[in-house]
Amino acid sequence: MRITLGAFLVGTLVLSSCGGWRDSRVNPTNWFGKSREARIAAPVETVNPLIPQDEDRVNLLGDDAEDAVDRSVPIAVIRDMEISRTPIGAIVTVTGEATRNGAYGAKLVASEVQPDGVLEYTFRVTYPARATYPGTEATRAVRAAVTLTHQDLVGVRSIRVIGRDNARESRR
Repeated sequence: MRITLGAFLVGTLVLSSCGGWRDSRVNPTNWFGKSREARIAAPVETVNPLIPQDEDRVNLLGDDAEDAVDRSVPIAVIRDMEISRTPIGAIVTVTGEATRNGAYGAKLVASEVQPDGVLEYTFRVTYPARATYPGTEATRAVRAAVTLTHQDLVGVRSIRVIGRDNARESRR
């Protein structure tokens, strides 16, 4: 009875000490931390919010517009970013909120200039040419994902996704 009770107490003590492993930096499942809001560079010129900008009208082209033209624009707000580990690397899943209903063709486009140690993407969507209702926040939610290999992640310390009004990033 003493040996069983002693083994039980030692086992309980060992298991209770494993709680710190979950939040430890040594734990491989804590690859990237939770995403958080990041600052984006403010426009240099002052923009009058009452005057529509050209990029707002880019999606209002008629059907006679060329299909080869990229009509995608950055999504309005990035709500969440999650990085999931896979056997071949990672999957970056981003949830954004469009300005109006009907956004389609969501994609994460890699920035042309990548800062050292940072993978930077722009979350882009395309809106229909016809007018649509703004809808609720739930109906404007859009998701996009990109798969990264271990080779893509070599030397990367943070992943950053940029939208029109905000950005989110996650660091190792």
